[in-house]
Amino acid sequence: MAHTLSVLVENRPGALMRITSLFVRRGFNIESLAVGPTERHDVSRVTLRVNCEQHTLEQIQKQMHKLVNVLRVIELEPGEAVERELLLVKVAAPPDRRAELMALGEVFRARVVDLGPDALVFEVVGPPEELASFEELVRPHGIKELARTGRVGLARASRETPRRAQRLEVLR
Repeated sequence: MAHTLSVLVENRPGALMRITSLFVRRGFNIESLAVGPTERHDVSRVTLRVNCEQHTLEQIQKQMHKLVNVLRVIELEPGEAVERELLLVKVAAPPDRRAELMALGEVFRARVVDLGPDALVFEVVGPPEELASFEELVRPHGIKELARTGRVGLARASRETPRRAQRLEVLR
């Protein structure tokens, strides 16, 4: 089963290496990994997508909490989190096919960020499932290059409970 973990870490050298090493030692593949700053300059957020059983996930979470620099580990539950990804895709686009490709891009709120003589580069932001759908629909046109970020996510603001808000306040 796939799980998304959000890990807050001190923004220090080696923090990411310690987390990924934990997965390597356990023999688990990280399907997606994204790291970036948070609202605090001294804290980064690591978002991991892993495929494992619930019991194994609980063990991993416990072991991550023991790592130096790890401040907090939570699972982003489906339906209780907002998850997004970025896709950049260069698609073969001869002049006679551009209108069709651009119309397809509009359906997915894709932006054309570069236009060449024989290709378009689209930028699409959305849930990973939508990006996969867009990718499959442009594939017959000829994908020249493709890059996807890892999944990032936050717990929904509409689902935040007072107890959860108190836990977040401790980190500030």
